[in-house]
Amino acid sequence: MNQPDLEGAREYALRRLERELVPSLFYHSLAHTRDEVAPAAERLAALESVEGEQRLLLLTAAYYHDIGFVRQRHDHESASVSIAQETLPAFGYSQAQIQTIGRMIMATSTSREPRTLLEKILVDADLDALGTAAYHRRSMDVRREMEAFGSTMSDEEWYRGQVELLQSHRYWTQAAQRLHEAGKQRNLELARARLEASQARPAGRE
Repeated sequence: MNQPDLEGAREYALRRLERELVPSLFYHSLAHTRDEVAPAAERLAALESVEGEQRLLLLTAAYYHDIGFVRQRHDHESASVSIAQETLPAFGYSQAQIQTIGRMIMATSTSREPRTLLEKILVDADLDALGTAAYHRRSMDVRREMEAFGSTMSDEEWYRGQVELLQSHRYWTQAAQRLHEAGKQRNLELARARLEASQARPAGRE
């Protein structure tokens, strides 16, 4: 069987993200896919000994996981799966491979739990920043994006949500746990400190 054209699929996905995403997607941007999720997926795959076809499918899912934002914000995962189904056959992907990619993409929805190792890697890669030094900057990008689409909140509301997110979040792979669990706990303490500071001052914003 011929090898699917990962490079062609990657170029297609990144080109559409670059050209079609609205500028107010401060978090779900081209850079999020290209510079965060795909490299994190590759790093975790290496640490989890994922190679060959499985690695290829994982990276394809990483490049396609947010492409649905070119069509819609709500349930963008389903739109991403639809675009994958429409376009990946032209790059030599079989229907079985596209189904595997689709399940990985759907696993990144906050309403789902990942089941397979590939799904767990992609979900961990998607939220890689929660355990890194980039956490605060990227969380502010999420806030700016939400505000751009009409969802505003006070500092206290925002940081309370961040504390809840970091407390409830789990990394699914052993590799991500080793790499980022300690950093996530540091970020949780930072969020708690910012929540306390927001409660001690008049309502407003940093």
